[in-house]
Amino acid sequence: MVIKTHNTYCKATNSWGLQTIVDQLKEVRSEWRTNHGRTRNVGRELPSRTIMNEIIDTISRALFPMRLGPSDLREESEDFYVGHSLDAALNALQNQAYLELCYNAKYQGKHIDDISAEATRIVQEFAFALPTIRKLLDTDVIAAYHGDPAARSVDEVLLCYPGVLAIIHHRIAHYLYTSGLTLLARIISEIAHSTTGIDIHPGATIGESFFIDHGTGVVIGETCIIGNHVRIYQAVTLGAKRFTADESGHLQKGYPRHPIVEDDVVIYAGATILGRVTIGKGSIIGGNVWLTKSVPADSSVSQANIKNESCC
Repeated sequence: MVIKTHNTYCKATNSWGLQTIVDQLKEVRSEWRTNHGRTRNVGRELPSRTIMNEIIDTISRALFPMRLGPSDLREESEDFYVGHSLDAALNALQNQAYLELCYNAKYQGKHIDDISAEATRIVQEFAFALPTIRKLLDTDVIAAYHGDPAARSVDEVLLCYPGVLAIIHHRIAHYLYTSGLTLLARIISEIAHSTTGIDIHPGATIGESFFIDHGTGVVIGETCIIGNHVRIYQAVTLGAKRFTADESGHLQKGYPRHPIVEDDVVIYAGATILGRVTIGKGSIIGGNVWLTKSVPADSSVSQANIKNESCC
């Protein structure tokens, strides 16, 4: 093995004790598989994050070909490019969906008569939903343009804004999540999280014209319900107040535990809203506010008035 370091080459001569390390790692893997009932010798069973990243990039380019597509794309070849890109992405997505459904059937006891047919059905329905997803994303892009006085054009926000990138991923991930492909959806959301610093669980329901300004540090939980024309700023958390455990001490999953944010709400930077509370329509939540109770429509909550019993 030869390792290149800048303009020089050195020959790797150390063994690093690799055989011992490999043997010990094998022992650790074997112990884990035995403890979790995974002793059957099979190949990789899980979907690939790398492939899902390629799929989401390809679909994004197909949704916005003249802005996110290749630099040499011309309008006369736009439809061909979209069709070719979607054909590749959807076939790859079908394979990843098949892997998740097989995994679910094996380890979660979910019976499916024909897994291949089910994967095809889900991806076909997703494909037919893409025009609707594009229309919804158009409202998000317009909301970002109108919501930021620094934005020069809708093209700028689509190309540059991390909040727009995050919502593109979320719209796609949410559809797959509600279709039963929860692992693929979570992979997509975590790809966006890694890229933008915005953490939106794919289970969150978000209405049209949604805008996250700046974005870094935003967290939106699984059971959040967000209405139309909502704007939030960096470091906002829409989280759970507490986690309920079952009789065995394990955390319960899936129950509503995150905020409901109604239409036309603005939440400023650093605000933390926890629990299944409702932020009424048209309310403004100020920066760095800590909120664990519902507020009525048209409320204005700031640190100065947070001690008011109706909004703390």
